[in-house]
Amino acid sequence: MSKVLIMDTSILCVWLQIAGKATLGEGKDSWDYERVNQKIETEIAAKTILVLPLASIIETGNHIAQSSGNRYHLALSFAELIRKTVNNETPWAAFTVQSDLWSAEKLNDLAEKWPRLAANRLSLGDATIKDVAEYYAEQSSTKVEIFTGDEGLKAYEPLVKPAFIPRRRK
Repeated sequence: MSKVLIMDTSILCVWLQIAGKATLGEGKDSWDYERVNQKIETEIAAKTILVLPLASIIETGNHIAQSSGNRYHLALSFAELIRKTVNNETPWAAFTVQSDLWSAEKLNDLAEKWPRLAANRLSLGDATIKDVAEYYAEQSSTKVEIFTGDEGLKAYEPLVKPAFIPRRRK
C-alpha cells in the first residue's frame, strides 16, 4: 500500500529549524530536528509521497519572515522545498493536484463548514490541511498521515478504507 504524508506547519518549522519553533511537544511526544528528519528520511526510503499544503506553505513562510534567525537562509531552504513540490520532484507531490481544492465550489464548501470547525478550535489553515488529507484519501486506498505536532489536527487524519473485495457466488 502506498502512503501520503501531509506536512503541517509545526513540523516544517522544526525541520527547517526556525528560531523559536525548532522544538515541538513534550515528553514522549516531543519533536526536534533529529526526530523529524529521521521520520522524513524513513518515509522517503519507504517511497512515501510528501505533500506541502498551501496553508503550510503560507504559514511556514510567515514564521520564517518573523524569525529572529537567518531569515534569508531559511527562506532559501524553504523555497527549494516549494520548487520541488511545484516541479513534482520525488518524493514531493505536485502542488497542481491540490488546485481542485481552491475552486469556487470548494471555497464555498469551506466557508459553509468552517464555522463549525472553528467552534471546535480548528483554524482555517488546519481545515484546508484536513481537506488536502481527505482529497488524497479519496483518490485511492492510500494511507494518509497528517505529520503534525497538533493533536487537534491529527484527530482529523482520514482512516484507510479497506479495498472492496467482491465475493463469489456459490
